[in-house]
Amino acid sequence: MLRAVAEGRAMMSSSCEPDLFIDGVSCCDQMTAHALAHGGYVHAAADGTAELTAAGRAALKITIAA
Repeated sequence: MLRAVAEGRAMMSSSCEPDLFIDGVSCCDQMTAHALAHGGYVHAAADGTAELTAAGRAALKITIAA
């Protein structure tokens, strides 16, 4: 999910339980999408695109390095 967000392929709703859409399709694991948003890894930009936060970029770097 973080890679899709980093690649600019994700949109996110700005509700209290934000939903993630990748390539225009609802993500099949919304519980993880909610956890990423509430954990501060991703957030919805003003135009609805999903963006990585500093924590999300750091987590992605760790997974790429491994």
